[in-house]
Amino acid sequence: MAHSHAHHGDDDDLDIPVRIRRLLALLIVPVLVATGVGLLVLRPQGPGPDLRGLFGQSTALVKGNVVGTTTETCLGSPADSPDRCQEVTVRLDQGKDQGRRVKLEMGGSAGSPAVHVDDKVLLGADTTDGTTTYYFSDFNRDFPIALLFLLFVAASVVFGRWSGVRALAALVISLLVLVWFVIPSVLHGHSPIIVAIVGSSFIMLAVLYVTGGFNTQSTVAVLGTLLSLALIAGLAWVFVIGSKLTGLADEDAVFLSAAGGSINLQGLLLGGIVIGSLGVLDDMTVTQVSAVWELRKANPRYDVRSLYRAAERIGRDHIASTVNTLVLAYAGASLPLLIFFTQSNLQLRNILTSEVIAVEVVRTLVGSIGLIASVPITTALAAFVVTRSADEPAQSGSLNR
Repeated sequence: MAHSHAHHGDDDDLDIPVRIRRLLALLIVPVLVATGVGLLVLRPQGPGPDLRGLFGQSTALVKGNVVGTTTETCLGSPADSPDRCQEVTVRLDQGKDQGRRVKLEMGGSAGSPAVHVDDKVLLGADTTDGTTTYYFSDFNRDFPIALLFLLFVAASVVFGRWSGVRALAALVISLLVLVWFVIPSVLHGHSPIIVAIVGSSFIMLAVLYVTGGFNTQSTVAVLGTLLSLALIAGLAWVFVIGSKLTGLADEDAVFLSAAGGSINLQGLLLGGIVIGSLGVLDDMTVTQVSAVWELRKANPRYDVRSLYRAAERIGRDHIASTVNTLVLAYAGASLPLLIFFTQSNLQLRNILTSEVIAVEVVRTLVGSIGLIASVPITTALAAFVVTRSADEPAQSGSLNR
């Protein structure tokens, strides 16, 4: 999911010439038009494939509360069997049988969840010939997830104030684009990589302008992000195709393809790399633009080369920490898989080039290269824009103000 740090800057403080503002407008307008056309052409129309039964789970889920548990011999096992199962009594808290108590057998296999009294659970409800049978589906996590979300919102608003509010608004926009455009469009058979590029462009525009305001500073960040994102998309295409990554290593993607039929798993992998890189990328570009703006304000005598070098030194420190964050994020998500492979007898070269791991390697390295490249790209753009004020007369007005 995409995020950004709000940046504050007054274009008038730097006297950005109108000619530069107009040039930036000429560069950004085609992006706006192309993104708008892409949204219209790729918008999902009509219902997509029905995936509700994809994992064999009933669509009817009923909330319940565990009121009792006992441990007994598993049903159908001999009396002297060492296998033990939980017999769980659940009180239904909703549905036509609200208040009724049902007994479920759980356990008997590795990985079965342990259920305790007062646990909140979700039960699947299968109705056949007027008789409803209930089974354990999942734990009900509504309260802890809602509490964590409220803490996140409170922290954003208390410490970020209006910047935090704008960041939350940008987060909502990103989620809506993913849920209402990207996912349905892919399910309707459109190219996942094209959908991801259009969706990422819209998220980028919305997030950067909402958090930073409609000004020259935000526009420079948008252009730097766009160029870096194009580099990431190109590298991802070259190395996913060149490495013959099929997208079949992800079991969820395989299930999705089986249900959706026309979904291109390789394109889905490419689209995921583009969208996943955007969240870290816009943070880097916004930071670099802000650094250039502040350095220029602090020392108006900086020429374009001096300003670029000073801001790039800031970017280098940011790169070191951000690339490490990116690698650790992917490694953490794949930690069980990494443990499995490291305990096998395979050589490191074979582990890294197996598709399951190679996907994460390509994802991490492509994202990192794009992240590193965003520093010189965005810094050069910002330094060029702010140093024009020393050569040309400024006029009133600003881009998108």
